[in-house]
Amino acid sequence: MPSVTPSNRILLRPANTSRVSFWWQLGLGLVWLGYVLFARWADVGEHSFHFVHWVFLVFTIGYLAYVLVNNAPLLGTQSYLEFTPGYLVFKSGLFRAKQVLPAEQMAAIELEPMLLRVRQHNGEVFPFKLSQVKGKRRKVRFREQLRQFAAQHGVALQERSSAVA
Repeated sequence: MPSVTPSNRILLRPANTSRVSFWWQLGLGLVWLGYVLFARWADVGEHSFHFVHWVFLVFTIGYLAYVLVNNAPLLGTQSYLEFTPGYLVFKSGLFRAKQVLPAEQMAAIELEPMLLRVRQHNGEVFPFKLSQVKGKRRKVRFREQLRQFAAQHGVALQERSSAVA
């Protein structure tokens, strides 16, 4: 049995599954930041809304922090798919819980071009979008580790023809 190393972890990019891309989210936050900074220091009139500017500034900085922390590895790796000796572990971001799937409960693993499905003996299906796996070497390593995991635990692996390559 091969030993578990940190290389058994496949890094994911959660921004690739959101409706608005990371760069648009970051751009929106920077536009808000520019607007509030301009409005805060350009408004010198008698009826200025200083309190509202400070609230919007705090909101904007909070939004930018959320976008950066959720999509960039500022606090370490937050999104990954990990192959451990007896489990398949999936974590899809800093603010989301891990999904741990024991190998002995897996009936089959289906690998399609952009989707990984793990079927359990009790009938539950856990789908994982593979659009988060970026880079040719990372996709090849993912496929190799998935094959090794399935063979090691005797889980049926069904691959479609153009899966993850």
